[in-house]
Amino acid sequence: MTTILVTGATGTLGRLVTERLRDGGHEVRALSRHAPQYAVDLIRGGSGLDAAVSGVDTIVHCATTPRGGDEKAAANLIAAARRAGVGHLIYISIVGVDRVPLGYYRTKLAVERLTEESGLGWTVLRATQFHDLPVQLFGALSKLPVMLLPAGVADQPVEVAEVADRLAELAQGAPAGRVADMGGPEVRTFASLARAYLKATGRRRSVVSVPLPGKTYRAFRAGGHLAPERAVGKETFEDHLAQRFESQERG
Repeated sequence: MTTILVTGATGTLGRLVTERLRDGGHEVRALSRHAPQYAVDLIRGGSGLDAAVSGVDTIVHCATTPRGGDEKAAANLIAAARRAGVGHLIYISIVGVDRVPLGYYRTKLAVERLTEESGLGWTVLRATQFHDLPVQLFGALSKLPVMLLPAGVADQPVEVAEVADRLAELAQGAPAGRVADMGGPEVRTFASLARAYLKATGRRRSVVSVPLPGKTYRAFRAGGHLAPERAVGKETFEDHLAQRFESQERG
């Protein structure tokens, strides 16, 4: 039986990865700042992190925050993993971190490099954005009578549960380096996704696309965050919306 540590284990992705690995019969340590047993702040590190990593075979690093600190957290985790003799470090990244000059993407790319240069056996999986992100974005934008969207930008959202399945599969295998990207089943314009969201939530809003300035917008417009050749996801945005909002209505 393999002992696996999942960081960010109380988050949307980490929780699902933890569940799948436990269902597979592995001993799984769930680490996050709010986890009941391994309550560790990766940015601070310390003896709690060493205790969490001790005796672990594989680490699935899901912990992340757009508020900053991911590089420091990864460096602390890698140092603890080296001391403990961990054999395999898996990192979940984002498609386009090397093509889109967004600050958060640059940080994810820096953590990829730390992983690759860690001296540990490593695997990096890049996925497109989860369905949750456009849902949250449209929820905020639909508070106004008109939804203003970036013109010419598409997205390829993927279901988080499918990414969790892939990470659990990778955690049960040998280090594989940079594996093939994982994208959602469809590349869709922001406007079409927004209209699907409005239909699912029963809201009536005008959708207006506007051009934006800057290198980041141009990179998104060029599709730097997309992986159309790796459209391996199964659940569409409409599937996600139906499940999400029908369950809310039943609740």
